[in-house]
Amino acid sequence: MGLEPVLAKELIQLGANDVQIGRRMVSFTGDKELMYRANFQLHTAIRILKPISHFKARSADDVYEEVKKTDWTEYLGNDKTFAVDSVVFSDDFRHSKFVAYKVKDAIVDQLREKTGKRPNISVANPDIRLNIHIAEDNCTLSLDSSGESLHRRGYRQESVEAPLNEVLAAGMIMMTGWQGETDFIDPMCGSGTLLIEAALIARNMAPGVFRKEYAFEKWADFDRELFDDIYNDESQEREFNHHIYGYDVDIKAVNTARMNVRAAGLTSDITINEQDFKDFMQPADKSIIVTNPPYGERISTPDLMGTYRMIGERLKHQFKGNDAWILSYREECFEQIGLKPSIKIPLYNGSLECEFRKYQMFDGKLRDFRSEGGVVKTEEEKRQMAEKHRFKKEREFKKRINEEEENEEQDIRSFKFLSLERKAEREARESRSRKPGYNKPERDFGKRGGTSGKPGRPDDDNRGGHEHFDRSGKKRYNKPGRDFGKKNRRFEDEENE
Repeated sequence: MGLEPVLAKELIQLGANDVQIGRRMVSFTGDKELMYRANFQLHTAIRILKPISHFKARSADDVYEEVKKTDWTEYLGNDKTFAVDSVVFSDDFRHSKFVAYKVKDAIVDQLREKTGKRPNISVANPDIRLNIHIAEDNCTLSLDSSGESLHRRGYRQESVEAPLNEVLAAGMIMMTGWQGETDFIDPMCGSGTLLIEAALIARNMAPGVFRKEYAFEKWADFDRELFDDIYNDESQEREFNHHIYGYDVDIKAVNTARMNVRAAGLTSDITINEQDFKDFMQPADKSIIVTNPPYGERISTPDLMGTYRMIGERLKHQFKGNDAWILSYREECFEQIGLKPSIKIPLYNGSLECEFRKYQMFDGKLRDFRSEGGVVKTEEEKRQMAEKHRFKKEREFKKRINEEEENEEQDIRSFKFLSLERKAEREARESRSRKPGYNKPERDFGKRGGTSGKPGRPDDDNRGGHEHFDRSGKKRYNKPGRDFGKKNRRFEDEENE
């Protein structure tokens, strides 16, 4: 959430038509080549779904009947395995996995009736992966053309604690507008994700170059020659005449980052050294800082507030004339920096509602800087700030929207969304039910009742929430100098439940 405009811009530049922004999704139209390119070249997409059918359903039986209307022999043969992922936000469906089971049953029953044989299910590595998305009674059944989440680029050899999602890292860099015009610095680089994503953006390299396979490669209409041409096309890549620097106080993180950079083949563009941010000195050349300090959540430091005070002090005295962008979670952390940001952009890091803030560093007083023609906030930045109505005006930095598992994996596959209001109401009901003397009203299990007590119809006021579309063995035409060893990976649907 928060990267939708960035993804939309990427799609438009790629040549997509009918680009429309939704909540946690962007829809577009295009041909087969565009679908291949979207998977291969987009920096900020989690997955590319190709819709098969749209329909309305109020029950699992409705889903079953609608799914059976599709001729599944067009997509599945008896020699193909398949799996179904589900994302559900609806008062009428209580369990997303049950919806996935009904979709699976409809497909299996139809193919058994037509061919006399039952197709096989494979959760770990299916030939065809399907996605059912339900928002209230609106259902979309799609083919998942990506397979494993696109944030899993393939260059990460090792990781550190709480690594930054690759898609989020790329989106952060794109939000700054940086495309390689200056040096790039991450003084708290961890496993090097921001550094590698910055190098890919600077050189305009497709992040898919590291991937071993995509789901569409197993489709019956897969055009291998077309995809080979896309994969081996380097005509859009460009020279990068500056440099990328990473620093970390932890030598283990430094070694991990160096290993990942080597795996990506980007050692000529990226230099990583062991250094505490408190020892950071004014760079000789024009630079930009983009960094993701500890929040005190999954990873922290002995003196979290002191760390942020140190960040503000270093930026003020040792980064004059440059811009710094910081992603963090706690308002009190930002307050410790002690500098006035020129822009604040809400972003979700997993389930944490964070902010991405820009600090324009100049020498002297703000009044003097402006009198000399300096601009603290551009018109574009003012426009971006005005568009942030997608997020609540009275935000709470410590508010979470999903379960902790989603924060760990950041690969949304199969779970039920609850609005914060509905979640609070549910907890209140459970609390009341535990009190002595509280009697639950009689329930009619055949109907869904709202809090108003009217059977069969949920309260309109309680139907809000977060609608979501998850974005979530080929030989691999190795380019010269790049030997990406095959890795055994498995989908982790069960762990994400």
